[in-house]
Amino acid sequence: MNWSPTQLLLTKAIEKSTSPKSAIRGHQLGYRPKTNAYDAFTVDQFDQYIRELALFGANSIEIMPPRTDDDFTSPHMTIPAIDMIGEQSRIADELDLDVWMWFPNMAKDYEDPQTRIIELTQRKDVFASIPRLDHLFVPGGDPGDLEPDVLFHWLEEVATKLHRFHPSAKIWISPQVFRPTKAWFDRFFYHVNQKYDWFGGVVFGPWVKIPLPELRQLTDASIPIRRYPDITHNLSSQYPIPEWDLAMAMTLGRESINPRPMDQKIIHNSLAQYANGSLSYSEGTNDDVNKFIWTDQEWNPETEVTETLRDYARFFFGPDWVDAAANGFLAEEKNLQGPLLTNTGIQQTLAQWQDMEKRADAKLMKNFRFQMGLIRAYFDAYIQQKLLFETQQEQKAQNVLQRAETEGSLNSINKAIALLNEQMADPYIAQLKQRCLELADALFNSIGAQLTVTPHGAASGRGNFIDNLDVVLNDAPWLLANLNEIKKDTDEKQRLEKIAQLLNRTNPGPRGFYDNFGQGKSWDRVLKPKEWSQDPGGLYGPRASFGVGLRGEEWVHEIQAVGFGGTATPLAWMNQVTTLYDTPLIINYDQLNPEVSYTIKIAYTGRFRANMKLTTDDGHIIHDFIRTGVKPLYEFELPASTYSDGKLVLQWTCGEGERGAQVAEIWIIPKP
Repeated sequence: MNWSPTQLLLTKAIEKSTSPKSAIRGHQLGYRPKTNAYDAFTVDQFDQYIRELALFGANSIEIMPPRTDDDFTSPHMTIPAIDMIGEQSRIADELDLDVWMWFPNMAKDYEDPQTRIIELTQRKDVFASIPRLDHLFVPGGDPGDLEPDVLFHWLEEVATKLHRFHPSAKIWISPQVFRPTKAWFDRFFYHVNQKYDWFGGVVFGPWVKIPLPELRQLTDASIPIRRYPDITHNLSSQYPIPEWDLAMAMTLGRESINPRPMDQKIIHNSLAQYANGSLSYSEGTNDDVNKFIWTDQEWNPETEVTETLRDYARFFFGPDWVDAAANGFLAEEKNLQGPLLTNTGIQQTLAQWQDMEKRADAKLMKNFRFQMGLIRAYFDAYIQQKLLFETQQEQKAQNVLQRAETEGSLNSINKAIALLNEQMADPYIAQLKQRCLELADALFNSIGAQLTVTPHGAASGRGNFIDNLDVVLNDAPWLLANLNEIKKDTDEKQRLEKIAQLLNRTNPGPRGFYDNFGQGKSWDRVLKPKEWSQDPGGLYGPRASFGVGLRGEEWVHEIQAVGFGGTATPLAWMNQVTTLYDTPLIINYDQLNPEVSYTIKIAYTGRFRANMKLTTDDGHIIHDFIRTGVKPLYEFELPASTYSDGKLVLQWTCGEGERGAQVAEIWIIPKP
């Protein structure tokens, strides 16, 4: 079967009938400022996008009210939000698609009668403005912060207003809560299983502590469950890229263009049996490929990813691009895997997309889906070249500092500073960067995609990954800050001592151990109860996290080598091995010498800033609960009894209501 703008060609007679596996198949299309493109869509663009999703098997869309955890409007909006959601509802109704609405509770006190009056009036106005609404999804949190008794009582009142305009609509609720407790969940599931007339089902989404199989057991079998998968974010998310390279995390960030077709099939299929389908969490067009993978999997989870990608390429680009584009998207997913420095596929991926670029006509070059594939290929290749250069410069600077004792500290410091400040001068690399900027402009012109804050008007920390082209990828900020301080010292001996400390920051001494959990080899020590394919959300075991998170806000929008206090920090503090909520973080060591005394030094960084306790497998307390996030480094004695057989098992746990345990670095240091 081949598509063209004016015809559908069947290469042979077809006799086929299929029906969908899942009852719920859809995607969120929120017309709000923080999205990376939707807020610039016109009515016609939404009409086209919704029809395309429906053609691939979607039967639902999810819209948002004008007031959410966001600004009320944006300069990109073509019409007011209240009017656009009416149009989205109308379009879906014409196609007989179910209309869902994500409607968070944004007020402070829902036990206050005046607050409830105001909030109910707002909801009445929204419900009245849309011709069709089948389901209302109210998150238990993220945002919203209601105790279950208050939440369910409040939603009973909301149901009265809802049914005035949409008599058959149901309300669905998620147990999303950032700092969950057993008491919270006990009351939540008590209400869920009352099966109120207005209640539609449970939603499993980001920041739900309970794994989906357990949630299915806690929920009456007659109550449907909808998945709300985060297909739009790369990190600090429900399904982060596993053990992602730090340089990629710093530059692509949380919300870049992110085709992950193979991962999405695994994520879908690993939990599909426990739910009635899905309606994805999306913040724009960056996850476009992922949407179509999920839709195809909800129709038939046995569908091969390559089949979906070939259909995608055939439909959106044309029959001449089926294999090239499908392979191009698969290659871009592989760009995300493993260490960036040694990923030999990245230049090959660029060559694939450049070959397509040379053959593309003017119409295809204006196709936003083709533009998204191109810009990622150029971006990844540029960042790899930048990382190679900056890694080499840092090594050269360290080599110079190693000679400080013979060449003089000030002379070595000045040479090292010059090396760390040196910029790339390769014309080829400059061309890669320029092409990224050109394609960012092209995407803005095509669909209003906002890949920079300036000039495209993106929300900072959202889809603006092109702003990260110049982010420093080595330890230069930390080294420069320290070297400039050392220069102020007037004593040569002290300068040399400080340079030695700088160079030996990670050195645990002879027969010691050092681990940086931004590096793959250190992850070999971490206990993984399940394989990633069985636990892609990391609810049973470890995941990678990013951001320093010291002395400041909890949320991280950009991954930068500074603490929130503005102080330059080592790159190693930007990665953590993390477990969520009260899941233990277990790290194993062996080959310790029972005859040697050790101290353990730990770098506690990360945005959770949790209250953590460290014990060994025999129950010995290394330290009791500590509120992390105040300072990075802690040091403790290791009792000899904890490694009497040469093995040491460390276990971190959090107090109830915490978001999870995070560890960046560990030194096990032999005493002299």
